[in-house]
Amino acid sequence: MADLTDGTAVESVRLSRRRLLVNGKPELVFAGEVHYFRLHRRDWADRLDRLTEAGCTAVASYMPWLVHERPDGDIDLRGHTSEYRDLVGFLDLAAERGLLVIARPGPFVMAELKNEGIPYRVYREHPEILPFGWDGRPGTTRTVDYLAAGFLAEVDRWYAEIMPILAERQVSRGGPVAAVQLDNEIGMLSWVSNTPELTDQTLSDFAVWSVKHWGSDGVRTRYGLDPGDERAWRDGVRSPAPGSLALHHDLSEYHRDRYDRYVTHLRAGAESHGLTDVPFLINIHGTGGGRGRTYPIGISQLYPSYRGKPGLTSGSDHYLGDLTVENVADLYVMNAFMAAVHDEDQPLTSLEFEAGLGDYGEDLSRQVPPEALALKTRLCVAQANRLVNYYLFAGGHNPPLEESVGDGNDRIAFTGERHGFTAPIGPEGVPNASYPVLRETVTAVRGAAHLLADMDEEYDGLALGFVPDHYLTEYCHPGDDARREVVAELEHFRGMGSRDVVARAMLLAGFSFPAVDLQADLDTDPAAGRAIVLASASTLAASVQQRLADFVLAGGRLLLAGMLPSRDTDGTACTILGDALGVTGGEIVTGNERVFPSVLAQAWTTAHAEVRVGVMQHLAPQGDAEVFTRDVATGNPVAVEVRPGRGHALVLACDYTCDLDFWTALLARLGVRPRYTHDATAPGIAVTSTVDEHDQRLLHLINVGPVDQEIVVRDGTGPLFDGARVHLPARSGRMLPLNVRTDDGVLAWSTCELAGVRDGALLVRRTGAGDAVRFHGKDPHTWPDAPKAAGQVVALG
Repeated sequence: MADLTDGTAVESVRLSRRRLLVNGKPELVFAGEVHYFRLHRRDWADRLDRLTEAGCTAVASYMPWLVHERPDGDIDLRGHTSEYRDLVGFLDLAAERGLLVIARPGPFVMAELKNEGIPYRVYREHPEILPFGWDGRPGTTRTVDYLAAGFLAEVDRWYAEIMPILAERQVSRGGPVAAVQLDNEIGMLSWVSNTPELTDQTLSDFAVWSVKHWGSDGVRTRYGLDPGDERAWRDGVRSPAPGSLALHHDLSEYHRDRYDRYVTHLRAGAESHGLTDVPFLINIHGTGGGRGRTYPIGISQLYPSYRGKPGLTSGSDHYLGDLTVENVADLYVMNAFMAAVHDEDQPLTSLEFEAGLGDYGEDLSRQVPPEALALKTRLCVAQANRLVNYYLFAGGHNPPLEESVGDGNDRIAFTGERHGFTAPIGPEGVPNASYPVLRETVTAVRGAAHLLADMDEEYDGLALGFVPDHYLTEYCHPGDDARREVVAELEHFRGMGSRDVVARAMLLAGFSFPAVDLQADLDTDPAAGRAIVLASASTLAASVQQRLADFVLAGGRLLLAGMLPSRDTDGTACTILGDALGVTGGEIVTGNERVFPSVLAQAWTTAHAEVRVGVMQHLAPQGDAEVFTRDVATGNPVAVEVRPGRGHALVLACDYTCDLDFWTALLARLGVRPRYTHDATAPGIAVTSTVDEHDQRLLHLINVGPVDQEIVVRDGTGPLFDGARVHLPARSGRMLPLNVRTDDGVLAWSTCELAGVRDGALLVRRTGAGDAVRFHGKDPHTWPDAPKAAGQVVALG
């Protein structure tokens, strides 16, 4: 039976209030991915022991259909034909070791497996499941038409074999299975290959969907196609006329609906086999090149499949490599955008949290510093991730396929014989430099887990706008230049803003903020609402423009950074927001090798010099608008302050540099200031806090920069820690307690991190530099600096 770190048997796991409740109590769960099917049975115990030694309480694993199905279609889950197929033995060993299990049974699992984990037989017997894309061309990946009857019948057969095994081992029945992921990275292969699923069956279904949304006449007007003419409809959708912006948009919306139906089918199948007592999980894909810019595409594709559905939540899948000033905002915004489309019960999780050193090609072209894992973990738990699965925790070997397929290696995967050579525990069971960092990081977080598990992140008075439809850019017909231009502009301005400056500036200037889904209803009560910051492109749906206009006119505050919206998603002119603000967009000036657009900020801003920008838009404000930035060459306004209705808005129509003082001044103009400030001499520190219902706090300081910092942190009342400087080495983080209750009183503050609780007394872990604590009503206790004391655990009281 799986148990918690205190030895208590786990009998229930559920989602509530954005927490992961284990036996009804909020818990943090740290897991590591161990692929039993890539390890000899004799090695399982060692890898699970390594996982436990690292402080993890759960093991996760894909459970590949490809591995468990034999060439004749028989399925072996008990190791009768191969030790690599002994799923039952692995689950039972995990239970013996007291580990929870995060089961990932597909059908798709990816994991560098052939066919992404689907048996070859399925493709041979069901050629109709292979999708066609633009112009009727076959897809270039091994994805399938998820809703094809033949594929779903095969999935049902696979689930009928594996789900009863998982069901009888749910924690509610004394087993280790605590959660089940449905499929993996749904829609990712179609996106990265620009191949919408356009089979005959799918196109017939799309016609029904379109008529339901727009009516037959509306469809003919919107697409220029007759949904009743089957031949013309198929040809017209597969090879759309140039400028078919509405068709492109609706195809992506339709695929959202398809993925929703697919997930619903998978969940129903799992539940029909008794898997009813644990949460289900959906894995969200989308990072690339060490950045999170495209990650919201995965959210956009899949959020209708889990949003507002009880017992189901999403989890991130991210590969960012190192965490630096360049991409720290990427991870922060990824978490914020995920949370923006969760309901009040759905917690954040990370189902594929990159571990290891990043040398995935085994060519030493890349080495991720081990401390990157610590920085990313600290940021994610500060943003209330309740489950983190380190992927891949342990490497292994790819066994041969039982049937030869003549592809050069005839193994289950394309990575060669060895797999996971960058993982903390390598294929041969040897730890690398990331393993001790993983262990230290989990230990550090566990020291405050009794607080973190029931805490929420606190925010300053702003929210970053999330427009899911700005990420409906996964499909673009190769011959449609108009669509390509729209996609390119959206990619440039959306989300974090041009050059990622909007989000990066806010985070590194000390602001902590959620995201708000602008396609959902907004709170228009100015007393309750936050200021909204939106990185804007020319394309913005009329409904979103109207929502923002109503928000501002009712008293809301808005910072619009980018282009002033001028068209709806179907390409028609739409200036609802600009009209409400009293601002008209004019000429767009883009820099090139001969043109160097420059602006000068004026008025109340902190800027005093001209700034080179990549793009700007001239604005024509009406009434008593105040211009605060102009085009140096022409004097035309490019940034204005307006006060329409009862509201207040700033429109910044250029990609201003990441001048932290400038962005801080903009937000201050809207009445938004960071709760915490510091006197760091160099940028690179992210600051946020978490709080529980008893007003106990943890202050999270994360220094992703390359410079050691000695900082005084202040809040609205003055210096924290009685003015003591906090030592924050380069590439490190701290979770510092504020107002934490103990049996001996209330710990007012500590410059040391918590290390748990023992016999009612708080434990702290010394850093060796600037260590001090103070209880309410008592004088501070300060330890002399002693580098050798770093890591020493001390009981307070």
